[in-house]
Amino acid sequence: MHKSEFTIIALVIVSFILTAYFGYYNYHDKQRLERDKLELTNKIEQLQQTIEKYNQIIADNEQSKRELENQSTERQEQINEQLKNNDCANQLVPVAVSDSLYNRAKGIRQPTDTSKLTK
Repeated sequence: MHKSEFTIIALVIVSFILTAYFGYYNYHDKQRLERDKLELTNKIEQLQQTIEKYNQIIADNEQSKRELENQSTERQEQINEQLKNNDCANQLVPVAVSDSLYNRAKGIRQPTDTSKLTK
């Protein structure tokens, strides 16, 4: 066997070994990447479901708050109507009491900023 034939055979063997080596690791890397991709996709889907659930809770809470505000307004109107001709209703209320009631009602009726929760 000549030196050039030996070199060619050695190059073919080394090329085959390197091809097999890189092919083997490429195959395993591809499988690992596919597993990672599937795992991340599942996590994204779970996060989307959680976001939808929380957004629904926020919407339900806002609806409940609006309903409570409407009930409060209706009750206030009923009270005003009932007290319209009542002499006691025309008496002055101490400032401290009226301020306290006003601040409490104002705190109940203030809208809640939920835009930060949905981002």
